[in-house]
Amino acid sequence: SEGLVLNDAILKVDSFLNHQIDPELMMEIGKEFHRRFSGCGITKIFTIESSGIACALPAGLCMHVPVVFARKQKSALMSSEAYSTKVYSFTKKVTVIDRAQKILPAGEKILIIDDFLANGEAALGLANIVQQAGSEVVGIGIVIENIPAGRQRLIDAGFRVESLARVQAFKDGKVIFAE
Repeated sequence: SEGLVLNDAILKVDSFLNHQIDPELMMEIGKEFHRRFSGCGITKIFTIESSGIACALPAGLCMHVPVVFARKQKSALMSSEAYSTKVYSFTKKVTVIDRAQKILPAGEKILIIDDFLANGEAALGLANIVQQAGSEVVGIGIVIENIPAGRQRLIDAGFRVESLARVQAFKDGKVIFAE
């Protein structure tokens, strides 16, 4: 109800998820991801800066596991030993994401969490980094799924996908949710 439909493909949620964060909503999101993925043996949560962090952190609190995030730009503090991949960002076009190797060691059971799922590029990029590390993606948690094609790409790649809100379409400036 608070999202603003910008066009037939973009939903702006900066009043509670991106620029301004509703902490109570984020805790409920964390609890729901915990409920949906309990029993998976998750050892770490992996997300991408910056909006993914707000969604992943409460899940990490609920699951009692660390949250690791990939950077969209290389930090001067990051060593040259990093996993990296190139993704096509729906809103930023091309982005390179990377994560230091020592923070994401082999043998982990990783839950990927992100704020939006459009075409699946960010989630596939994060999964690629997890696989480079020699760890396992046990699932992908998405707060808002916007384009069904992204979900199918992730499922076709063999991933379990759990979305908390699934947008079917936008009509007359309103969100129509999938059932």
